[in-house]
Amino acid sequence: MIVIDDKTISDDVIEQQFVCDLSACKGACCVEGDFGAPLDKSELKVLDDIYEKVKPYLTEEGIRTIEKQGKYVYVKESKEWCTPLMEKSRGCAWLNTDANGVVICGIEKAYRDGVVDFKKPISCHLYPIRITKYKNYDAVNYERWNICKAACKNGKALKVPVYKFLKEALIRKYGEEFYNVLDQYAEENS
Repeated sequence: MIVIDDKTISDDVIEQQFVCDLSACKGACCVEGDFGAPLDKSELKVLDDIYEKVKPYLTEEGIRTIEKQGKYVYVKESKEWCTPLMEKSRGCAWLNTDANGVVICGIEKAYRDGVVDFKKPISCHLYPIRITKYKNYDAVNYERWNICKAACKNGKALKVPVYKFLKEALIRKYGEEFYNVLDQYAEENS
């Protein structure tokens, strides 16, 4: 376990290897699961503000879901705000698919097109890292999920640790200084 300021980072974040292989999994992390993507409270207003701009990037079912359930829902079981799930396809209401059947985030597609300046919820950007907030610290853990077997295999082949794969997301969440300390620790202890 590594402690940086008020963050406790699992050794797996450094020791395990991971690089998404969307051609293999087809973006299953946006479709599988019991709840939508966890949201920071600060992201709720962002979703309110960008919805009309992102709407053209969503599926008809996603739009119907958002307009029925809301842009985000409170999940009692996990005690957090999440993106809503579509009833029929069970995927995140904010998704779409590309020509190859790979699930893509409608928000991220709008971001790449320069329509919005919000890339996607930070929990999605950080996946397979999951953060649990406690009173005095954040627990930063690597989440193993069988749908990511191809990503683990790909990461091992490319020799890319989880934290390096998620460099941009970790800097977005905690800043460059945090990332540099984590990277230095990893380099010194590998």
